[in-house]
Amino acid sequence: MTIPPLPTESPRVLQVSCVQTHWATPIDANLETTLRFIKEAARVGSRVVLFPEANLTSYFFPYALKLDPVVVERTLRETQDAALKHSIWVIVGTLRKTADRFLNLAHVIAPTGEIVYEYAKVHMAGKDEKTSCRGGDKLALFEIDGILCTLVICRDGRHPELYRLPAMAGAQILFQPSCSSDSIEAVAWKRVAGRAQQPVGPNSKMFHCVANTIGESPDGKQTSSGSSFIREPSGLPLAEAGRHHEELITAVLDLERADLSYVRASMIHPPFLASHWEAMVAAVKARAHLKPE
Repeated sequence: MTIPPLPTESPRVLQVSCVQTHWATPIDANLETTLRFIKEAARVGSRVVLFPEANLTSYFFPYALKLDPVVVERTLRETQDAALKHSIWVIVGTLRKTADRFLNLAHVIAPTGEIVYEYAKVHMAGKDEKTSCRGGDKLALFEIDGILCTLVICRDGRHPELYRLPAMAGAQILFQPSCSSDSIEAVAWKRVAGRAQQPVGPNSKMFHCVANTIGESPDGKQTSSGSSFIREPSGLPLAEAGRHHEELITAVLDLERADLSYVRASMIHPPFLASHWEAMVAAVKARAHLKPE
């Protein structure tokens, strides 16, 4: 079978920042925080800045579900204006109301200020999300400055096919906006077990950029684990955030290290699966640019 070649015209390095923010604050405060960190990421020379899951609307469902869609769209437009002003790629999240429940979306905003890609979370997590949202029906595959990338949102990372298939198509970077909110006890055990977000490089040989959340819910019943990270294809950390504070972390990605050797080997061995992988990669490519609706 034919294995897709790695990109040949991509820049050798890409500087990326991940932002760690509170998950349960009002939309005006979220916008202010987002604009501040976009400016900071541009100031330190990053080409891309990744924010957590639903960072604009918040992931606190009793609040986010009552937001006026017009306000959400206006907040997203102001974020687009900031991407244009600072000439930087920005990945942000919202909960968007549709005719059939909500979609948990990641928006990829180009330095031109345009939303050039959107991905809807596939696997819902928690009672509120499972009740209020429905999953998307595509895997993410898009380019940033000629570099093929992919996206998963939080719980999606538990399902390796969602990023390994795009890696088989040539994606060298996985961006993962996340909000690992849970009961205080559950979050404590996630930290002990190291299972809030697990590095994907050791089973794919791609870069993994995670922007997670911190802070408690207004009722004090839930918290989030923090510990955002940027890891290189071996799984080793290039940058890591703490557990309790809003912050920005930054790393320079040497794209030559993302050789995708593990997923490329999976496409060949065992031989009886080769044609099936090829068919699935073709299906991923065919659906990659469908607009989540």
